[in-house]
Amino acid sequence: MQNQHLSLWEKISVGFMLFALFLGAGNIIFPPLLGQQSGEHFVLAIIGFLVTGVGLPLLGVITVAKSGGELQDMAGRISPLFGVIFTAIVYLAIGPFFAMPRTGTVSYELGVKPYLSEASAASFWPLLIFSIIFFAITMFFALNPSKLIDRVGKILTPALLVVIAALAIKAIVTPMDGAGKAVGKYVSNPFGEGFVQGYLTMDFLAALIFGIVIVEALKGKNITHKPTVVKTTIFAAFIAAAGLALVYLSLGYIGSSSFQTIGAFDNGADIITKSANILYGQFGNILLTAVILLACLTTSIGLMTASSEFFHKIFPSISYKGWVWVFTIFSTFVANIGLEQLITISLPVLLAIYPLAIVLMVLTLAAKWFNDARAVYITAMIFTALVSIYDGLKQAKITFTGYENFLNQIPLYSTGIGWLIPALIGAIVGYVISLMQKK
Repeated sequence: MQNQHLSLWEKISVGFMLFALFLGAGNIIFPPLLGQQSGEHFVLAIIGFLVTGVGLPLLGVITVAKSGGELQDMAGRISPLFGVIFTAIVYLAIGPFFAMPRTGTVSYELGVKPYLSEASAASFWPLLIFSIIFFAITMFFALNPSKLIDRVGKILTPALLVVIAALAIKAIVTPMDGAGKAVGKYVSNPFGEGFVQGYLTMDFLAALIFGIVIVEALKGKNITHKPTVVKTTIFAAFIAAAGLALVYLSLGYIGSSSFQTIGAFDNGADIITKSANILYGQFGNILLTAVILLACLTTSIGLMTASSEFFHKIFPSISYKGWVWVFTIFSTFVANIGLEQLITISLPVLLAIYPLAIVLMVLTLAAKWFNDARAVYITAMIFTALVSIYDGLKQAKITFTGYENFLNQIPLYSTGIGWLIPALIGAIVGYVISLMQKK
């Protein structure tokens, strides 16, 4: 029998690889913005953010490890067609539509734009040229599979954690001038707004895909014994979650303490760049830029590879390399929309699909309690969709007064998690239906 044991360092390395896959654009830009905009309510806001930005990805990886399946298998419990459609939507969201273009845009905002003159920064040419180069590199490595992600994960993860820890420690030892006042929804509902902002990292959606990547990576190391695979994957998930929590708390604190020193900004890329310059001067910007470029590139390659493999499986008439070309061209185009516009466009979609993915994950974990009855999945997802899809429409400025008045009567709706009670009711209704079907 082959060796089914990994050393502690090998397990930690798997965790570093998972962390490197997660660590991309959203992880860097959203915590500083939350920190600055939440003002005096920073603690409540960052707790909400950690629930969706750390807790859900952790549970997502654990769910995939324990179920031993892919997202399509989990969603397929509702129906095979729904499994394909929902999984395709998730792959498109974390792939060429939003997350992948964002890795290129954030890399530009942090790595190139700060060094341009105002006139050059205002032109569309620098972003266009940079995004072509960035996604050409992504395509090169996606077309020529290697151990890049594994290797970069072992080197990049400790390096990035050291850089962010250095920024946070400096911000604590020699603090900037302090926080401003809370703005927007952070004034009345800081926890709920932080909770929703955690959606924007897209890490939970990625977790439902990256979990199987870890399982496949372990198979490559001849680790196939299911209990060993599950334990190692869960261990790796906790390593990645700890790293994400450290990143969010550090960058959130830097954003919170920066307002009085650097002023207000509309995106986290500007906040972290200017804060690094205040704390460590030009050297801080250069160091931060180099590590973040690698982080975003690693994530981009991982997303490109996973998305192309999935769509090649669904549409085998187009080769894997063909899908890489399609997604490279499309991502380059979308990246040139600009960071703020990209975030604005992505939020309605994420508000609609995130709760559905959460409910699907919870039902998969709890399947043994209701005998994996299909009716439970169907009714719970329908009840959830009635709220989450409208939340997405409302974010896109499409509202229906009568329906919104009805939703406002649902407990927790004002906090941004109004789908929770309907999901529970739907699951109960489905369970009753399943019992009646048995009889």
